[in-house]
Amino acid sequence: MKQYSEACDENREPILNVIRREFSGCRTVLEIGSGTGQHAVYFGRQMPYLTWQPSDIVDNHASINAWRREAGLDNVPEPLQLDVSRDNWPAMHYDGVFSANTCHIMSWPQVDAMFRGIGAILLPGGILCLYGPFNYANAYTSESNARFDAFLQARDPASGIRNFGDLDALAGDNGMKLVKDHEMPVNNRLLVWSRNRD
Repeated sequence: MKQYSEACDENREPILNVIRREFSGCRTVLEIGSGTGQHAVYFGRQMPYLTWQPSDIVDNHASINAWRREAGLDNVPEPLQLDVSRDNWPAMHYDGVFSANTCHIMSWPQVDAMFRGIGAILLPGGILCLYGPFNYANAYTSESNARFDAFLQARDPASGIRNFGDLDALAGDNGMKLVKDHEMPVNNRLLVWSRNRD
């Protein structure tokens, strides 16, 4: 049941170059929406000092576990069952959270629920890294992103590329402040927030 995403292989190096620095002070990272499992094993292998905890809806666990078994990494445990819109968030806390290409395939209420959940499980001073395409001032950053958004909304009107300002407001409402906005290849960004230390 091992699934493969070409995009995961294409973006993993640029993402790693950023998160290796951003997660340098972390020991436990929760990945939300691990999908195929490729990112989990790749980042886990490249950052062996981290426990990289995959999570996703149960339908994707077979592929994540297939990648895990093949990699044989001690620092990538079995995936957690996590639907961001349900009350099944992990009981433990993390000093890092990572999610790639999730916000634009969720409805806005799901995005809101995800940020609330992250605010609850991220330790003070912890880091959230969110990768994907984003709009700024409700404007597309490229023609390709505009076409991608049209494709997303034709498939599911509740989905679509999210506006940075709206996401930053959600982060603020849940105790996080923006610390970095990294430009990434192919009109993507990697947004970094830190959990307030209160």
